[in-house]
This record gives sequence, structure tokens and C-alpha cells, in this order.
Amino acid sequence: MEIIQIIGLGFVVTLLILIIKQQRPELALQLTLTLSAIIFLMVLTKLTVVLELFRDLAEKANISQMYLNTILKIIGIAYVTEFGAQICKDAGEGAVAGKIEFAGKVLVMILAVPIIALVLDTIVRLIP
Repeated sequence: MEIIQIIGLGFVVTLLILIIKQQRPELALQLTLTLSAIIFLMVLTKLTVVLELFRDLAEKANISQMYLNTILKIIGIAYVTEFGAQICKDAGEGAVAGKIEFAGKVLVMILAVPIIALVLDTIVRLIP
């Protein structure tokens, strides 16, 4: 199970950070960023299976590939935004994290416009 490896790695790096932080805070931040990148890459490799499953389900349900791609982009933006904001918060930059979260929300809203328009159009057609 990869989660056990991720948690173990997180514990080890956390202990190193706690030891190093008092004497070399810049090195502690670098360890945090490195761990974040390693965890991100470990998880990213597992997403291909999920993406293929979504594509197969969309094909069986006769959903346009454009809408599926838009939804996947929205999910990706949400996860990457949260990941980036958390890294900034870990570095003590809450203001920068807030700006990243705001940008992510705006991008999600922009991408969601065609889907919202489709839903509203469908509702209008159903109402006599």
C-alpha cells in the first residue's frame, strides 16, 4: 500500500524538519518542498487508471468528450490549487496561498460556464 509509504516518508521528513528547523530553517523549507513534490509525483502516477475509467464510463453513457475533459480539468485545477496553497501556507505565506486559492476558484468558474449553460438549457427545454 502506497499510503503507508507516503505516511512513513512524511513522518521521517517531519522528524528531520523538527530537528533541523532550529538551526537551518531554510533547509527545513527545502525538505518540505521536496517531500511535497515526491508525494505529488507518487500520487500523480496513479491517476492514469482513474482517468481511463472515467473515459470508459463517459463513452458508455454517451457523454461528450468535451464535457468530460472540462470536468477533469476542473478537478485537476482544484487539487493542484489546494496542493500549491498548502505548500505556501507551510512556508508561512498565507497571503500568497490565498491568492492561489482565489485564482483557482476563478479558473474553475470560467471552465464551468459551458457545463452550467448546458444544464440550464436542458432545464429550459424540460419546462413547457
